[in-house]
Formats: sequence, structure tokens, C-alpha cells
Amino acid sequence: MKHVIICLLLLATSLQAEVKLPAIFSDGMVLQQAQLIRIWGTAEVGEDVKVTFGDQSHSSLTDPTGKWSITLNPMNASAQPADLVVAGKNTITLKNVLVGEVWICSGQSNMQWTVQQAGKAQEEIAAANHPQIRMFNVERSPSMTPLSDCKGVWKEASSANVGEFSAVGYFFGRHLHQVLKVPVGLINTSWGGTRIEAWTSHEALEERPCAAEMLADWKDAVAKWDGPKELAAFEQGKADWQAQVQKIDAENAKLTADQKKTKPQAPRPPEAPTKTPHHPSVLFNGMVAPLIPYAIKGAIWYQGESNQRRAFQYQELLPTMINDWRKQWVEPFSFYIVQLANFGNGKPVSTEPGVPDTWAELQEAQTLTAQTLDKCGIAIINDIGEQNDIHPKNKQEVGRRLALWALAQDYGKSGAEYCGPLYLSSVVQGDKIRVQFTHTGSGLKTRDGGEPKNFQIAGADQKWVWAKAKIDGSEVVVWSDSVPQPVGVRYAWASWPEDANLINAEGLPASCFRTDDFLPSTLGVVSPFKEASPAKPAPVKP
Repeated sequence: MKHVIICLLLLATSLQAEVKLPAIFSDGMVLQQAQLIRIWGTAEVGEDVKVTFGDQSHSSLTDPTGKWSITLNPMNASAQPADLVVAGKNTITLKNVLVGEVWICSGQSNMQWTVQQAGKAQEEIAAANHPQIRMFNVERSPSMTPLSDCKGVWKEASSANVGEFSAVGYFFGRHLHQVLKVPVGLINTSWGGTRIEAWTSHEALEERPCAAEMLADWKDAVAKWDGPKELAAFEQGKADWQAQVQKIDAENAKLTADQKKTKPQAPRPPEAPTKTPHHPSVLFNGMVAPLIPYAIKGAIWYQGESNQRRAFQYQELLPTMINDWRKQWVEPFSFYIVQLANFGNGKPVSTEPGVPDTWAELQEAQTLTAQTLDKCGIAIINDIGEQNDIHPKNKQEVGRRLALWALAQDYGKSGAEYCGPLYLSSVVQGDKIRVQFTHTGSGLKTRDGGEPKNFQIAGADQKWVWAKAKIDGSEVVVWSDSVPQPVGVRYAWASWPEDANLINAEGLPASCFRTDDFLPSTLGVVSPFKEASPAKPAPVKP
């Protein structure tokens, strides 16, 4: 027995002494060109670790905790597969390594949505033959503390693999690859239904007064969690559900097909607050921290649906997260946001102007962030949404519009307009309001060739009415005979503004906007535990 214990101890010591790498460093990876490249891992304390790639070779001694790190000098893009060798007491050889452009792809379900779920899925999968486009899917893993590693593998964009790729990420990367002719690496770290605070570090949230109540509520929820009590309630609910299902089955046996009753949904087992992906910072800890400081060019972000009831707070939370990531990477990398698509929520929409709309308020928060932060942009997609599906299938266009930003801002391909019209300023001229825009491209126009639609106007009484509008060069003039002294204009201020038709000559849609400073409906809602009920259906001009 003594000999067995000694052997096990020797084995454990041997395993601890092995040179190890985080999962992000693996076969098929793409390294960022033209930047310093950090390679890091663990080994025995005091061990000399040597990293060789191409004509570069660098060594590092592990620190007292067994960690080591080296830095490769900047390299040009290369589509020629090469080996990266890490050698200490053992040797790791990473094969098929390329050098090109690397982007983080993050957010909730619309970023997680795969190619096989997107429009024209079978055509896209069959045509996928892009060995220079690779994706690393970070395995979903919430954590209460920052992790040093995650699970995942690099895969090439082939017909066998691409169906599992993030659709937005893949179409974004494909467009970059087609234009730049260099390898593209995509790191997909996304999780459906998640809130932005889960993707932000605890330190960053603690610095924001707007997050104080939310953090306190989560702390209280953790303190009050009673596992056995919650489990007992679940078991009772499960028993009640089973009895109800059995009763319905018995009744359905006597009915025709069109008379059969629908079975209720089974209750879900309880989940501790510390295990949920909604807890603040848990996805940053488990799915972002392990990637830092892997060299990247930038990030694309498609999220916000789960924060719409706290849209005003999102005006702080989104820039907080962006600045947090940049601080963590020690790099002010580019960050491009997908504005929420138009969505009817599967319900009848209002025909009255002035109805509060949390969706539009969230879109506004996204746009304001993109207009305020440096190296930030927004892809407007309020023309490709689906009324009854929060996951629009046209992910090809989403990826393309994100790529337009990157190509123009990061790669110098600025010959054509890369964004739809964004509100700049306005001026009241008598009974009219004149609105100015940026990103008008070759000029303003409408999608259908008619007059601009879905404009609202109001006076100081905040009574909104549908307005008339006309394009005047690169501006839009808005008025209504019933509002002789206007103070504010709104455009496409709805989750489903089906007749909104303002675009630029390049065909890119204008973002929703408002010129007024009236208080938003989500002001003061700062915790998911105190979210207001959904706003009334959004206004749509008949």
C-alpha cells in the first residue's frame, strides 16, 4: 500500500510539472497579425519554458506560482500552416497555426445562433470550404470567480463544421476574409438569454452607481437561497404536473385529434443564484477572463434583448462593459454593436403614436454608446427583423454590415458608406423641425421611393401625433398641422416600425432616434428583480 501511495504522489508531482497551455492555444488556432502576441501557461516552479514559432524563439522562467508568459514579436499574415512548439520538461507542438485577423464574437442568442439555424442553412453549409476561417467556440461555463482556462477547440469553416459556428460571427469573418485575403480567427463566447451585467467584471460593476442596487439584490438572493426548500417545492410541482398530464392523457383518449387538450409545460428544477448565467460577472469570469490577453483585433456584440426593460440603465452598462474589456486586455480595440432588429413580439401592434417602447429605448442606448466611445460602431438592422421571431434568420446581412464597419475603420477600406443614417442634431424652424444626420452616404432616400414615414412630432405637452416628412438634401424636414409649436421628433420609435423607410443611397437603413429630452419609460429601473412589466405594443403608423 505504501508503494502505491508513493507512486501516486510521484505521478501527481509529474503531472503538476508538465508544461500546460490554456485551451485557446491549440491546433488550428489563428494568431493576430501586426501585434505583440502573448503566449502563456503553467509549468513547474522555476522551469525554463521555450516557445518557438517560425523564426522566433523566446524563453521564460516560471514564477513562484508556476505561471509563465512570453511575447512573440509582431508578424505579417500567413496562410501557410506552421507549428508552434512549447518546450520545457515536456514538449507541446501545436499544428496548423495561421496568422491573420482575430475577433471576439459575443452576446446572447442572436450571436449564439448557428449557421444551421440561419436562413439558407443547407446552401451555406454545402458551400463552406474556407480552411483559412477558423472558429473557437467557448463552452458555456458560468463562474463566481475569474477562471484561467475554458473548454473549446479551433475548427475550420468546412461543411462538416460550419453548421455549429455562430452565424453572425461566421458571415462577418467570411466577408473580412473575402476582402482582406488573410486568415480570420473567430472566438465565439456567447450564451442565449443572458444579460449584459453577466459579461462585465465585478470590479467594473462595483464602480458604477447604477449597478449598486442590482448587485445588492443578487447578494440578497444568494443569502436567501434555500436549496432543500426549493427542491421540495419543485418535487411537489413535478408531482402535480405529472398528475395533470395523466388526467389530460386519459381525457384525450376519448377525443378526436382536433379536440385534444395541450399538455402543460413541465416545471424546471431549481437553480441556485450562483449557478445561473444571469448572475452579475459570472460569464465574464467563466467565458471571457480565460481568453485574456489573447491578442485580438476587436469584438462584435449582439445582445440587449434581455436588458430591454432596463434600457436607460443600458446607456451606462454597455459602455461600462466595453471599457472594462479594453482595460482587461490593456488594448483599446474596436468594438462593433448590432442594434436590435425590428421585432413585433408576436402581438398586435398599436396604431397610436407616443406609446412607450422599451425596445426603442434599448436601441437608443446602443446607438448612443456607438456614437460616444472611440473605435466603436453600430450595425443597424431594423429592416431585416421578423415580426414573430426574435431571431431573424438573415444573419448573412448582419455579418456583412458589421464587416462594413471593420473594413472601413480598421482596414482602410473606406471608399463606400458603411453605416445607415444616424441622428446628429435638429433645429426648430417655426412649425417645422429640421433634422440633420451623419452617414448619409450618397444621399438620403426612401426604400420605396415615397415620402419618409413613421415620423412622430410633439409639442411641449408631449402629445405625439403622426407627422409629415420630406427629404431636403441630407436633411429631413418634419411637421404636422396639429402641432404649431413642435419641440421633438421621433423616427421608427417602435419595436416593429413596419413602414419606416428612410435609408441612404447605399441602401443602409436609418436608425431609430428621438430629438426630445422627455423622460424615458425605463428610467429608474436598475435591477432585474424590479423590472417593470413589458411596455405596451409599439406604435406603427396605419
